[in-house]
Amino acid sequence: MTHLLASNPIHHIVDHKIDWLHPDVTLHMATLVVAGLIGLAVLLRAASAIQTGHVDRGTHRYLTKGRLSQLIEVISMYLIENAIRPMLGADTKRFVPFLLSLFFFILTCNLLGLIPTVDFQHAFTGLTESEQRWELFGGTATANLAVTLGLGITAFAAIQYQGFRSLGFKGWCQHLTGGAPLYLLPIMLPIELLGLFIKPVALAIRLFANMVAGHTLMAVLAGFGATAYNSTQSWLASGSISLISILAAIPISFLELFVAFLQAFIFMFLTAVFIGQMTHHHEEHAEGEDHQAVAH
Repeated sequence: MTHLLASNPIHHIVDHKIDWLHPDVTLHMATLVVAGLIGLAVLLRAASAIQTGHVDRGTHRYLTKGRLSQLIEVISMYLIENAIRPMLGADTKRFVPFLLSLFFFILTCNLLGLIPTVDFQHAFTGLTESEQRWELFGGTATANLAVTLGLGITAFAAIQYQGFRSLGFKGWCQHLTGGAPLYLLPIMLPIELLGLFIKPVALAIRLFANMVAGHTLMAVLAGFGATAYNSTQSWLASGSISLISILAAIPISFLELFVAFLQAFIFMFLTAVFIGQMTHHHEEHAEGEDHQAVAH
């Protein structure tokens, strides 16, 4: 894996331009397009397999066809019933398309980053940097802070949309004060206003940091053998260390796969939590009125 064995352990993470394609197009930009197309194709195929079949098929028409479609259906239902609905309640149907799209898009980007697509492309166009090599897409787009900040901006827009839609402008302003007395407003307002932007930025940095850390660890493990050979000039020493590194990389690879799912879930779930917070006071007020009505 030429990228992993580079002297710089983050060489395979850093974005760079695809000059042969267009001077303004970068590797991660192309990867985002590929991830979007793959995600769209897979989800449309799953939606077609999940929908109810013709009545002539009897009870079998309710069964989802295909293992991948069944997996997507199970994941989607789990996320809706255990992560989204408890946070959003009556607004679940409104935000499910956005939140599930967010989850599956991030997941697709994370999973693409686990596949050495750049190395496969280099294998057909030149193995060393001195040779002419081309690449169309590859790498982990979610290990790019610009990408995760873009995702954070979409989350920010959804959060504020829900705030204005559910609370109105007056209620949105009252939400910023948190019910504090007037003499605390000079302190509360700047903190709450900063909080509006800190939340999506925290989402972006969390996703970015986890993706960079995992791939850097894999690169360091992969580079141990080459480093040992450069230091000792011994094939035996470098071979032994490489074998140990490969064995250590196997459980790390499974951990990376788990992190790919986990970080997509965390980003989606926290976005749902922040959206739900913008309706929290409204729901509490309605619940209080119901309790008062029952008491009377």
